[in-house]
Amino acid sequence: MTDIALVTGAHGSIGRNVAVTLAHQGWTVHGIGHGGWGAEERRSWGIESWTESDISLAELRSLDIRPDIIVHCAGSGSVGASISDPHQDFHRTVSATACVLEFMRSECPQATLVYPSSAAVYGIAEHFPIREDAALRPASPYGAHKRQAEDLVRDHARLFNLNAAVVRLFSIYGEGFRKQLLWDACRRICADETEFFGTGLETRDWLHVSDAAKLMIRAADHAGPHCPVANGGFGVAVTVADIVGELFDLMGKNDRPVFCGTERQGDPRDYQADISRAMAWGWRPSVDWRAGLSRYATWFRKECGLE
Repeated sequence: MTDIALVTGAHGSIGRNVAVTLAHQGWTVHGIGHGGWGAEERRSWGIESWTESDISLAELRSLDIRPDIIVHCAGSGSVGASISDPHQDFHRTVSATACVLEFMRSECPQATLVYPSSAAVYGIAEHFPIREDAALRPASPYGAHKRQAEDLVRDHARLFNLNAAVVRLFSIYGEGFRKQLLWDACRRICADETEFFGTGLETRDWLHVSDAAKLMIRAADHAGPHCPVANGGFGVAVTVADIVGELFDLMGKNDRPVFCGTERQGDPRDYQADISRAMAWGWRPSVDWRAGLSRYATWFRKECGLE
């Protein structure tokens, strides 16, 4: 009998990579969330069936499946949006997670849940690399809501004897991502713009989406009522100036980026993950940031008709 997977938010950049990785491992994958796509494109990402809807308890119960694994990728993905509309951010992240947990508790308690959280739950960290037992002090509604969703997952696992695990993702990127720093930087570079937000000295820990997907699936093997938490990063802090400078080179530009010094609200200055727990699970990141940026720049140039 084929194992059944449900990926919420499977149309998103992370969700579709989780879906195709599961499919390659022999799972029959079903998806639910926002976004429309044709059957051919959907199947190219390993998704057998797709339900376009909000993540609500009624919609989840109406699915003609009872999954063995749920990877809950749906939810808010923007610090800025959480600041401009915190109520909507709460609904998309916390309320949706509560629906998934009740569906699991009432309809498929034998399933395993993996919840992709965010390094934003740490907020402004004091020690690096950041361990999973570091204090959680979110600096934005986005991070606060991810922390609340984590609490829901942890409490439901403990109280209802459900199998769950949490992966705190750091800076996820990859071909197909049309938002965040890399997309914005490539567009600016193509427009011959050189000025960027921040000081350039901010650091981020970049993990390619293919490695993130493999980690989330590996996390399912360690899930349980104790709900373990593991960081998802490469374990290396890279400055924004180095990232953007590398993109200038990859895009064939001789200019260098200039940083205006203006920092974005809700964005901590530095991030670096301690990934020893994930590695103890037998997972290893395979795409370093320079190789990943090269792949991203090649994809971007083709996507925009530049080659």
